[in-house]
Amino acid sequence: MSFVTPAVLPSSRKELEEKLALFEYVPAISRVQIDVVDGKFASPASWPYTASEELRTMVASGDMLPNLHRVEYEIDLMCLDAREAAEMWLALGASRLTFHAESVTNLRQLITFARTRLGCDPSSCGVVTFGLALNIESDLALIEPYFDQIDYVQFMGIARIGRQGQPFDRRVLEKIRVFHMRYPKIPLQIDGGVSLDTAKELLVAGVSQLVIGSALLRSGDLASEVAKFDALQSPYGV
Repeated sequence: MSFVTPAVLPSSRKELEEKLALFEYVPAISRVQIDVVDGKFASPASWPYTASEELRTMVASGDMLPNLHRVEYEIDLMCLDAREAAEMWLALGASRLTFHAESVTNLRQLITFARTRLGCDPSSCGVVTFGLALNIESDLALIEPYFDQIDYVQFMGIARIGRQGQPFDRRVLEKIRVFHMRYPKIPLQIDGGVSLDTAKELLVAGVSQLVIGSALLRSGDLASEVAKFDALQSPYGV
């Protein structure tokens, strides 16, 4: 499995479908992250918050995300209504959910919801995984009490989340080193500012999964670009 996860930040359902279609012909890609931005927790708003009823219509119609037989969809929930949004994306076939620690006032309550909904439901047990994302300004202590209850951690590599193409914030490197030293067995992914220039340093610091948006989508040759990242080799697995 590649340690590269392409990230899609759609402005419309049409754009989402077009971008997901690009990955269909890249065998190395087995996971795609869909960024969901509500315009409140982070901005500007992305689809489906720009067309509020479309996602509900898809769920009601029984629509599913494409190529579920080979692609795992991770939903990065940059939104205040993460619980409600999570339910709809699960109905569409998503199997990996990233909750942002700063998006709620009661993180323990959110974790309880996730464990109850994703861990106790026989239909989803062992299939759906979830993790916590942490902004660059936030202290690791915010999420440390929950490490035995989540599947992975995602650090944000940019100061302003919710937009692709933002510059890499090198402050995250020290956070990664500290995290990996303390918790070497917890999978760690990085989202934001990842490029071929930053990837090797991130992998050496302790990252096991690279979430990459603009650096892939602007490359012109997705398969070739993914291969370049994978050629760097991760010492920590996926």
